Amino acid sequence: MDFDKVIDRKNTDSVKWCGMEQIFGTNDLLPMWVADMDFPPPSEILDALTERVNHPVFGYSILNEDTFNTIKQWMKNRYHWNISEKWILPSPGVVTSIAFSIQTVTKPNDGVLIQTPVYTPFYQMIEANGRKIVKNPLVLKNGKYEIDFDDFEKKCQSGVKLFLLCNPHNPVGRVWTREELEKMGEICEKYGVNIVSDEIHADIIYKPNVHTPIASINEDLLNRTIALFAPSKTFNIPGIQSSFIVIPNDTIRLQLQKTEQKIGFHRLNLFANTVLNTAYKYGERWLDNLLPYLKDNIDFAIDYIHREIPYLKVAYPEGTYLLWIDCRETGLNDEEIKHRLVNKGKLALEQGSKYGVEGSGFVRMNIGCPRPLLEEGLRRLKQAFQ
Repeated sequence: MDFDKVIDRKNTDSVKWCGMEQIFGTNDLLPMWVADMDFPPPSEILDALTERVNHPVFGYSILNEDTFNTIKQWMKNRYHWNISEKWILPSPGVVTSIAFSIQTVTKPNDGVLIQTPVYTPFYQMIEANGRKIVKNPLVLKNGKYEIDFDDFEKKCQSGVKLFLLCNPHNPVGRVWTREELEKMGEICEKYGVNIVSDEIHADIIYKPNVHTPIASINEDLLNRTIALFAPSKTFNIPGIQSSFIVIPNDTIRLQLQKTEQKIGFHRLNLFANTVLNTAYKYGERWLDNLLPYLKDNIDFAIDYIHREIPYLKVAYPEGTYLLWIDCRETGLNDEEIKHRLVNKGKLALEQGSKYGVEGSGFVRMNIGCPRPLLEEGLRRLKQAFQ
């Protein structure tokens, strides 16, 4: 597990490394934007894929009993949540699952509550499906984001039908505490609001923080929550498109299956099946080595920024491998920040405004990379603002 090794990803049809032209105007940048890491996955995944490729027939595939048991064991070991096999539905990706969920438990023009700034597809899936975005903006206090619960309740009281939760939160890096989740859950119960919980970063958590699936807290939340998981962020295999949905409520689960049928989704491809089983069965040792490496990268990056670029501020992430960097003290607007990064720093970062107006003046930096790339990225970040 040599996480320091730099692997050349150019000319591999990588969005991160080869797709910058459209957004940044050039591919001549160091990419630290898209949320995939620059590490190979566990060797067991590579071996399992090779073994499957060596079988010459690639027919339709199903999730077997062993895979369901592997998922159940992972959920129990990592999150202390006992789930039933019948609750699990395969899906090609979490964003697709968000769309399925919105179509299932809301109607056109219904309000969907989100906590901003938040992952861009939250906005896109709500609007693309003809629903209304309702915001509960997070509040930045002393370098840490908090929930405005008074506003959260007002928005639920206003008639929203669905709360789209991001936990761990992308891009601000919060891992919501059990107490925060309980409080949000109580308000959702009070006003009859269903919950879709995007938990794709659930395994990228830094001690002493602990991930708690909101559906695991009590019986009511179990029955009003659609929980979304995937091995893609955890083991850096997003291009294989393998995820699953956990829906304990029988009625909602059957309705969502009908939604899948309407658009013709029936099953994962056989490689997605392979990685889903292998990642959760054999990937834990790799993950337990990855997390300290990512934590060291975070500490290194924040220390560098504090010393060398002190007018930039960073909200310390409790989870994810993403840094949310506050550039507002530079006095630059979003376009000026982007221009500096691209033209002076030769660095590709995500603009904070992509995550809503509440992200204006911020950038998101992916530190899930070998240390030599991180060091170069930080040098370029400093150069951009000199």
